[in-house]
Amino acid sequence: MADTNHFDVVIVGAGVSGALIAKQLGAAGKSVCILEAGIDYKDSAAEALQRFYTAQAKVPESPYTPAIVTPDAQGVQSPSNPSKHVIGRATTLTLGEDSWQNSNQAYMDQQGPLAFASTYERVGGGTGRHWLGTSLRFPPNDFKMKTVYGVEEDWPIDYDDLEDWYGKAEHEMGVSANAADQGYHDIGFPSGYSYPMPQILDSLVDDAVKVGISGLEPQEGIKLEVTNTPAARNSVPFQNRRQCAGNTNCIPICPIQAKWDPTVTLYEARQSPSVEIRFKSVASEIVVGEDNLVSSIKYLTYDTFDGGQTGSGEVTAERYIIAAHAIETPRLLLMSTNDGKTPNGVANSSGAVGKHLMDHPIYLSWAHTKDPVFGYRGPLSTSGIESMRDGAFRSKHAAFRIEIGNEGWNFPIGDPYTTTLDFVLGTNHSQLNDSGTAQQGKGLVTALNHALTRQFRLGFLVEQTPEDNCTVGLSATYKDRLGLPRPSITYDLSDYTKMGFVAAKKVSSNIYAAMGAKEFTKTITKEDADSDPTSFSVTYDANGAVVPEGTAGATTEYFQYFGAGHIVGTYRMGSDSTNSVVDKDQRSWDHQNLFLVGSGVFPTVATGNPTLTLAALALWAADTVLADLG
Repeated sequence: MADTNHFDVVIVGAGVSGALIAKQLGAAGKSVCILEAGIDYKDSAAEALQRFYTAQAKVPESPYTPAIVTPDAQGVQSPSNPSKHVIGRATTLTLGEDSWQNSNQAYMDQQGPLAFASTYERVGGGTGRHWLGTSLRFPPNDFKMKTVYGVEEDWPIDYDDLEDWYGKAEHEMGVSANAADQGYHDIGFPSGYSYPMPQILDSLVDDAVKVGISGLEPQEGIKLEVTNTPAARNSVPFQNRRQCAGNTNCIPICPIQAKWDPTVTLYEARQSPSVEIRFKSVASEIVVGEDNLVSSIKYLTYDTFDGGQTGSGEVTAERYIIAAHAIETPRLLLMSTNDGKTPNGVANSSGAVGKHLMDHPIYLSWAHTKDPVFGYRGPLSTSGIESMRDGAFRSKHAAFRIEIGNEGWNFPIGDPYTTTLDFVLGTNHSQLNDSGTAQQGKGLVTALNHALTRQFRLGFLVEQTPEDNCTVGLSATYKDRLGLPRPSITYDLSDYTKMGFVAAKKVSSNIYAAMGAKEFTKTITKEDADSDPTSFSVTYDANGAVVPEGTAGATTEYFQYFGAGHIVGTYRMGSDSTNSVVDKDQRSWDHQNLFLVGSGVFPTVATGNPTLTLAALALWAADTVLADLG
């Protein structure tokens, strides 16, 4: 029999937003029930670390459950079949030509024309567990793109609305930074503002880039500068957790939890006797009553990931908050048809639920410096170049931030393993063993010291425009083990975004040239673009306008992109109920007791990593809900 309980607030999802809101509500004495699809994080941390250490593919999803790969009878591992799991998972291992649309391997039902390249978690804190910790504020112009540059959309809020909430989020999560360094592009701070902890020190890689670009000419009229990156990572002991020890695997897991993740705040929330969390509870329908208010949320339970449904439940509340991520939230909204009463799903009178799916597609480049920079030490990234996050060029092409990587060529080619095997076996996949000679003994040590100590990479996180044809829907064909439809994805990149890649490539090569570094970035060919679902071509004329391929005098370039894990859009906020899903308070236009939180409310992807902004918005939503409840 299904059980029914009543609370002040029901929250679906125990990730960044859900955990932060639960803590605030619990501290105010409100009764809270969190429905979490995954297992209890307290029982899984040590196991997650062990899975990461032993995983053959150390991708962002490797530490977490359910397993992303399953060995066959011969021991050959391949992506697990999502139809056999109660909670499916997306994985970067299914982005190949033969796997991205294979329903027996890929959880998302990808419709193309390009592949959506980012993944997310659904277990005990979700995607927030394998984030890098980057905690950037958005510049003011990110909130008013239409007004300032005549492109994209304006948000119904501006930087001033969020400034105090940014500060509260930084202190709640524990961000290490120096406010004096972060005032670029008119980002403001209250007088005397200090981050909770001093900044993480710059790496030797950061220093080399800083010196190398000091004489570089302005790019599109903008002088490039290296800026230390604010990070929710302890530079000193904080929140009863250790300071960063320099492990270069912040993604996918910090072995000492120096990096904040939602489980930290979730643990604090659970100290309140009024906060209850129900693990292994998958929300299946949002029920709407006759008064058009949400009346309950139904959920399904399970014991094991491959064992199927074991029960069901239903909870009621005064207020409901869906914090299930920018793909799983619209999935739940669209599944909630209420026996035909809401045929297009809950909160969807505008028809905007599931639309405007965005990411920061990454242009990845890598090079070899003249002198050693000694990567593979410290957090994955400690500084970036934020100069190109805003400027007059945004009226013509996408902006981007530049992340400076400390992990050598691990991201681009899987080093140090690839280069090591090249010198041991006499191969040259990394392009660093030109002679193709196998080395051993002192020769091997010398070759590896020269090859690995000079590696570094740059990641250009390119702004993506909100498009109606980039969507999350419900698969008409494929379901998970609970019988729920899997998410269907359509995805593409606009010309505006593609021209951002063209600009990023030019800036990248100019940086390497200024540093005297030898670039090794893979050249993408037409054949690559035709076969790789994460590659595209763009043709443009001398004025930078996109034109049809084959146009006389035009240039055609080919690019591969990577997912940043910055999944936003799909239930955006706005000032007009006809084209948005929630208002500026993140309250559903259609159902006054329903709030939708997380990065899905972003009208645009903006130019910074989204976690700090969604955290600030979550605290704002918690304040609004408390005011509602009195």
